[in-house]
Amino acid sequence: MERRSDWYTHPKYYEAIFGTDTEKEMDFLLAVNRLHGTGGSQWLEPACGAGRLVAEAARRGLDIVGYDISEPMLEHARRRLTPARRRRVRLFQSRMESFSAPELEGQVDLAFNLVSTFRYLDSGAAARAHLESTRRLLKPGGLYALGFHLTDYPRKTFESERWVGHVGRDTVICNTREGLPDRRRRRSPMRNRLRITGPGKDLLIETEWFFRTYDQPQARRLFRSAGLRLLATYDFDYQVDAPLARGSTRLDRVFILQPDTVV
Repeated sequence: MERRSDWYTHPKYYEAIFGTDTEKEMDFLLAVNRLHGTGGSQWLEPACGAGRLVAEAARRGLDIVGYDISEPMLEHARRRLTPARRRRVRLFQSRMESFSAPELEGQVDLAFNLVSTFRYLDSGAAARAHLESTRRLLKPGGLYALGFHLTDYPRKTFESERWVGHVGRDTVICNTREGLPDRRRRRSPMRNRLRITGPGKDLLIETEWFFRTYDQPQARRLFRSAGLRLLATYDFDYQVDAPLARGSTRLDRVFILQPDTVV
């Protein structure tokens, strides 16, 4: 068995796990944009990864800007675009907390980030910088659909998830574990193992990192500090007609945020 680290440098295997809900996610984003936002077609995806949603947005006639820290991911995103769709897409290499595009200020109808990437931002300052820079790019009435898991601080056991995907004749098994959260340090340890097996192949990619933690009050305070108001909250079932009630115990959240006009 061959061993490697950093699953984020292996776009095709990463997408085998996270690329299964693309059409459902895009349907949800379009519905959110119509229901809560401007309905416009200039979109932005921070941390766009290998570009599955960027490509889907372009396929549906939207103009979209994406950025990501990983050049291998961006190269994968560029390769998947047909010549006609490339005209609708602009891709940049950048960090979430420092992306700057003055030509986009006040021009974006909808920004979105759905798969907990936000929690990689490991300090309050970094998270706020990202939210403030995104807010500046939104039109009046524009939206940021931000998805991540809230933290159950009292839990006493690890949380684990397992997925199975395929790339050609290869099988990809993903096991992710989140350790116990540290409320004082605002972080929890993460470990991901991708096992890829196929003809002549047996590969293990293991990655460890820390996620920043948020309960609901911490998330709401952060949004307010960045000049964003919360319009609605959904879960990862992506049902626009089923927003979460205020007292919901679901930890998977998609927060629909809009610039606060009093900022």
